[in-house]
Amino acid sequence: MAAGVSAIFGISCKKEVPQPNVIFILADDLGYSQIGCYGSSYYKTTNIDRLASEGIRFTDAYAACAVSSPTRASIMTGKYPATLHLTDVIPGTDRSVYSDRPDWRDDYPLSRPDWQKFLPLEEFTLAEMFKEKGYQTAYFGKWLLSITKFGPESLPYNPDKQGFDQSFIIDKPNRETTDPEHDPHKSDSLGTRSVEFLRENVDKPFFLFVSFSAIHDPLMEKADSINWWRLISGSEKPENNPIIAAMLSRMDRNIGHILDAVEDLGLTKNTMIVFFSDNGGSGSDAKQTPLREGKGWLYEGGIRVPLIIKWPGSGVKGGFVSSEPVSSIDFMPTFCDLSGTERLPGIDGMSLLAHLRTGDPLPKRSLYWHYPHYHNGPPCGVVRSGKWKLIEWYENSILKTGKPILELYDLENDVSESVNLADSLKSLTMDLSGELRNWRTDVNAQMPFPNPNYK
Repeated sequence: MAAGVSAIFGISCKKEVPQPNVIFILADDLGYSQIGCYGSSYYKTTNIDRLASEGIRFTDAYAACAVSSPTRASIMTGKYPATLHLTDVIPGTDRSVYSDRPDWRDDYPLSRPDWQKFLPLEEFTLAEMFKEKGYQTAYFGKWLLSITKFGPESLPYNPDKQGFDQSFIIDKPNRETTDPEHDPHKSDSLGTRSVEFLRENVDKPFFLFVSFSAIHDPLMEKADSINWWRLISGSEKPENNPIIAAMLSRMDRNIGHILDAVEDLGLTKNTMIVFFSDNGGSGSDAKQTPLREGKGWLYEGGIRVPLIIKWPGSGVKGGFVSSEPVSSIDFMPTFCDLSGTERLPGIDGMSLLAHLRTGDPLPKRSLYWHYPHYHNGPPCGVVRSGKWKLIEWYENSILKTGKPILELYDLENDVSESVNLADSLKSLTMDLSGELRNWRTDVNAQMPFPNPNYK
């Protein structure tokens, strides 16, 4: 009888599934191997490791750039930095302040193109997508996608203009004026504000983006914490840094506060939590062993980063390890898929949702990088196809210096990129070089050009 009544009046006995919440946690300059679950025996990351034990850990995850602003733009839009023409760190202040920095001087053989120095409002962001689905949205932390970091010029391009209902913007500490004894990177403030947001929105679908400034320089922390880490075995090794350990420990503790709040509020089952880093670790602060170089380079140390995704609704058991090559361009299509949004035009990334649900391999594809600037390394481009990675050095290809233009590495057997196979595998090298060149044409990548003032 009840079933008949339901049929007549269109009543559904099926319980409606609530929209999944999303928490995105972004670390700053955190290297691939600076976390316990990624192999570090020195750095202690109890809560990040806990997230990995309950979720999926990716071994071949990449930032779309070796520096922060372009990667952050790719997360927000699902587009390559080359597609956006947002290909370098946005200065965030008067350019003259940076005139002596390697990435802003113009006394190199190549000059940088006139690239995009803020995220245009015309770009459709993750937050705008979630808002259209009825989500509460918040951005707490480092932004780096406006013309300036703070002040009147930043206001038209801040998170509240890009789809976020709430925002709390921080920056790295000032070397001269910040007291290292009082939460210099604001990690505690971000943890506290994030927990408050969760409590305020326990009965609403939400998208929370938490962007730490740790472990970016300047390296600052409480003296007693640093001294404690100096006594830990391994602190003298070049890949370990006691100040970074203290900074990372505070960030990890606040990530733990967020994870605890999700559990205490009964949100665990319906909340996806993502942990990621905006680029590789700083090679000048600590070696990125076993990876080559670090931030600012398109070697693995500059772009391969930790990625952990916990989603109890996925069906994949906790502790699963994925070796699928994925990129920061994949977050937007994944979240579109998660929220039931149709795939947006112009997105470069691929949804990871089916992989998260089943563990099945992703469709085969290549990943690309384009960095027409000087930072720690010179301008170059990269394609990764399967286990193969090809690098093109733009100085040598544009200026025809006579030096080697291409490097080829087998990442499956040589993650340290120590053996260049370009000469011994010439056919493969030429094929990948052509593929990289065609991709640059397809996305209208801006190329550096000979510097007429270079001497």
